[in-house]
Amino acid sequence: MSGPSLLVLYGSQTGTAQDTAYRIGRQAQRRHLKVRVLPLDGYNVAELISESLVVFVCSTTGQGDPPDNMKNFWRFLFRKSLPVGSLSCLDCAVLGLGDSSYPKFNFVAKKLHKRLLQLGAGMLIPVGLGDDQHDLGPDAVIDPWLRSFWEKVLVLYPSVSNMEPLREDDPLPPSYTFQFLDEETDQTEVLLRINSEQTGPSEFRPFPARMLSNRRVTEPSHFQDVRLMEFDISGSNIEFAAGDIVRICPQNSAEDVQLFCQLLRLDPDSRFTLRATDDAPVPARLPQPCSVRHLVERYLDIAAVPRRSFFELLSGFATNELERDKLAEFSSAAGQDQLHSYCNRPRRTALEVLSDFPHTTAEIKVDHLLDLFPEIQPRSFSIASSLKVHPNRLQILVAVVLYRSKLFKPRRGLCSSWLASLDPEQGEVRVPLWVKKGSLRFPKELETPVILVGPGTGVAPFRSALQERVSEGKTANVLFFGCRSESKDFYFRSEWEDMMKAGNLRLFTAFSRDQEEKVYVQHRVRENTALLWELMTNKNACFYIAGNAKQMPAAVCDALKEALQQEGGVSAEEAEQMLAAMEKTGRLQSETWS
Repeated sequence: MSGPSLLVLYGSQTGTAQDTAYRIGRQAQRRHLKVRVLPLDGYNVAELISESLVVFVCSTTGQGDPPDNMKNFWRFLFRKSLPVGSLSCLDCAVLGLGDSSYPKFNFVAKKLHKRLLQLGAGMLIPVGLGDDQHDLGPDAVIDPWLRSFWEKVLVLYPSVSNMEPLREDDPLPPSYTFQFLDEETDQTEVLLRINSEQTGPSEFRPFPARMLSNRRVTEPSHFQDVRLMEFDISGSNIEFAAGDIVRICPQNSAEDVQLFCQLLRLDPDSRFTLRATDDAPVPARLPQPCSVRHLVERYLDIAAVPRRSFFELLSGFATNELERDKLAEFSSAAGQDQLHSYCNRPRRTALEVLSDFPHTTAEIKVDHLLDLFPEIQPRSFSIASSLKVHPNRLQILVAVVLYRSKLFKPRRGLCSSWLASLDPEQGEVRVPLWVKKGSLRFPKELETPVILVGPGTGVAPFRSALQERVSEGKTANVLFFGCRSESKDFYFRSEWEDMMKAGNLRLFTAFSRDQEEKVYVQHRVRENTALLWELMTNKNACFYIAGNAKQMPAAVCDALKEALQQEGGVSAEEAEQMLAAMEKTGRLQSETWS
């Protein structure tokens, strides 16, 4: 039997599934297989019936939703009209990447696996369920899963097993080649053409919104810097409703860009065009031609904690024996605990790794940059304002990520730190952004009450919802808000007080550090069981939770179950079933993040 060609399809929201898909692609190349790696929505799904060997790598987003770059594929695959045996010629495997702190852990991978079986596909191995919560991250599952996959492929295709694979430290050809331009080359025409193609705001054509204000809303003495930022979206055609999300592309700091260019001996002002080595399109977010400064500042994710694949690729350049041995250890399955101690636990950045391995860094060829460094991923923020109250404006509530690890330099969140550094009072500041539908949906009926539980910055989507509802005359609104201190981080206090005075809001607050015993929103939920029972059973209220995914959402749901048991006289099992039914009909919704 002749060697197969492998197709690796991925659905990725933050880049982890994409990184894993390309890792599988490199392993296939080393085994001399012809391989294609594509996002699921970049592949014509109707051609799946003619494929022989496919690996699906997919993450789960939100509350069990598929990532944005596989939504079209998802809709097609679940058409009822698809014949039961339509994929009977396909051998495939499904690898999921998820986080077990979420209730719908790896939901997309499990559902995809089940659907492929329904359509007659042959599953080579059981579905893999990678977990971010594991001490070694998803690699704890990915490594053994990949070993099983390749063992199965070698049995199915003996011709592959007869060929000696390339060594792990043999560098593979780069995906792109850089062609640097003379200083005199005119770039005006190309850049103007790119700008003139802009239609509606999207990931590849974000709207450059002017920042109007960037105001700290926590007391100066408070440990957490939280900002309310406002943008002017006039002329963008952007529309949004309560619960929607704004996506923002961050930039690397000027200091990091300068250090990167120094380490790799690159001139930031030099310009180049890209050519794909396999005729693939060049990345949509990079202009052609492009300056090195633009590439490093806005595209290469040099300030992120690098993944294992970074060390695998870096080891291919190493000529210094000490550095080569250490990189080989970090790249191996046996060295993952050492890699986590060096990189993940202290949150060491890719740029800092380059500084730690100077001999290897000096060997990096520019053509390999796009293979080594992933693309900066856009960040999502709940929109904290309503167009009905703030026309042509968009507001977000941003907690600036800043903390210490064992490393000397404090760790900073790329997007929040960049946004916080922008000062519209010093001159015009523009931020590239676009809007997408969020997972929260609010009732259209005038009389339907909403119960909103949003501690900390989780209150942001509920501010948007309350502004919108009050403007529409919907007055049955209950908000449970929690923070550390009434005097330091009580977001939007005056707005809530105005709504209460007007009879448009009932507010319950939990200030966890203002007394000896900590009080959280779930305690306030427990204290108001009679009200919740009345609203939910007699008035068909909808219940919403937004905020950090760690303990809060589960604790609030437990408090809600207790309310149902106490007021309704139902058993724990019946309360669980009631919540499940509410979730199914959209009367219980949550938006959480880790």
